[in-house]
Amino acid sequence: MYRLRALRRFRPILFAGVSSLPLVLAGCASFSPDAGLSIAQTVTREEIGKDVVKTTSDADAALAQMRVESQLKKPLTPDSAVQIALLKNRGLQAAFNDLGVSEAAYVEATLPPRPIFVLSRLSGGLELEIERQILIGLFELATLPARAAIAEQRFRAAQFRTAEAVLRLAAETRRQYYQAIAVNQQVAFLEQALATAEATSQLAQQLGESGALNKLEQAREHAFYVELGAQLARARIDQKVARERLTRQLGLWGRDIDFRLPNALPPLPASLASAKDIERQALERRVDLQALRTDLNAVAGQYGLTNATRFISDIELAGLSKYDRKTFINVDDGKTEVTRDKLNRRGLEIAFQIPIYDFGATGVRNAEETYMAAANRVAERAVNIRSEAREAYSRYRGHYDLARLYQSRVVPLRQTIQDESLLQYSGMLVDVSQLIIDARARILSNVDAINARRDFWIASTDLKAALVGGGSGGSEIGGGTSLAAAGGDSSGGH
Repeated sequence: MYRLRALRRFRPILFAGVSSLPLVLAGCASFSPDAGLSIAQTVTREEIGKDVVKTTSDADAALAQMRVESQLKKPLTPDSAVQIALLKNRGLQAAFNDLGVSEAAYVEATLPPRPIFVLSRLSGGLELEIERQILIGLFELATLPARAAIAEQRFRAAQFRTAEAVLRLAAETRRQYYQAIAVNQQVAFLEQALATAEATSQLAQQLGESGALNKLEQAREHAFYVELGAQLARARIDQKVARERLTRQLGLWGRDIDFRLPNALPPLPASLASAKDIERQALERRVDLQALRTDLNAVAGQYGLTNATRFISDIELAGLSKYDRKTFINVDDGKTEVTRDKLNRRGLEIAFQIPIYDFGATGVRNAEETYMAAANRVAERAVNIRSEAREAYSRYRGHYDLARLYQSRVVPLRQTIQDESLLQYSGMLVDVSQLIIDARARILSNVDAINARRDFWIASTDLKAALVGGGSGGSEIGGGTSLAAAGGDSSGGH
């Protein structure tokens, strides 16, 4: 009797759930033609002027390879290096596959609950019982629109994270590109300096044989040449490491690793980007912040759903069909009579869960804490983004001023000092120790000038990443020399 009364009480809910089934089916999501890459493609096109392609077939891979080969025919530029990485880096393709998994979860979340079919057959003696059931999660059906909206927000957050992965790869490729060229430039400069030092060392040996140069001055000149050779060997190691790191970012292998790079870093720009409204731009454009905000919307929807369903957490509707057959055998006056009694019954059964121990308080508390954690993460990221933008611009401006100082003042002065020192050495006004000190200082200044220009271009990349997303700057490859330490014993040897 109680079961019948419960069924009558929930009849409006049952009717609403079943009658809304056509509308629910019409609202089911389908897979997007671009595999969910619309946000990543838009962000990439607007922020870095490049395009991304998901490789799903041999034809896509062949087309991407053709584009890469056309880019490799010329020395790489920062833009062409980024485009190659976006086409060939397998880690990025894996991120696109992860986005496809997220889209599949979203589409699945918009589908009605799957019915469960149960068939049972019991027989024994002269009786046969067959029961058929169709079970439908009525509560899942009634809450499907809310759950679909939550799934949509989570998928959108995954789209923003995929866009962030694209921007991160682009930024890291630029950093490795500038580091590789800087080390190449250092190697070229050290090779020139080593050739000059070798000629000077041979001249010192000849002067020593003629008695015009004592053994101490000969040893100093030769030590300078040997130390410079050691620094060149170190720079060549860094050169190979930097190239391999760039190769990994580009995703190249086989014959494609023989790409060419320019001989020098790009010149400094004539003007700098403005710091006006830099914090506002970062808050509006950072894709990681947009992902967190979308996550917050999804958690808010989940919190509302949990709060609305705290007292009844599940309702299950079952359609029943039961067939009973009994066989009776009567023996009367030697005659056997067989009769069968058949009965078909149909009905509905509804079952629901009530959290009687806490009345949903634990679920609501869990949802509240999850929501507040998400809200605090958004607030933390917003504060950090403001600071990251200011810090990135400070390094961008500072490295620009430092590179300009080396380019316009330090390097020309060191060249003048070495030229004058060489003239005085030729006129026997200074000894070889002072000439070596001045030559060593000039080499260090030139290497520092190369590093300063490299650091500016990396800081420029970091500033872009601080405004749109893509992560902080990576570690720099040490491209400086240690000739200053090596020259400490000759600073006062005359």
